[in-house]
Amino acid sequence: MNLEELSADDIDADAALFGDGLGLDSIDALELGLAVKNRYGVVLSAESDEMRQHFYSVATLAAFIHAQRT
Repeated sequence: MNLEELSADDIDADAALFGDGLGLDSIDALELGLAVKNRYGVVLSAESDEMRQHFYSVATLAAFIHAQRT
């Protein structure tokens, strides 16, 4: 992920993580999934429509992680 030049304030929590949003790609998705597992202990399942919905934005991913941890 090449987001080092961005601060948290620069990222719109509702912007898409992939495509025209933050511009992440499939390798970034793998890195993000591993980071979520290591940091929060939440294991993400293989590609599915439901998982794509959770990975839509920072906000949807945060909501998914929160739901899994409670």
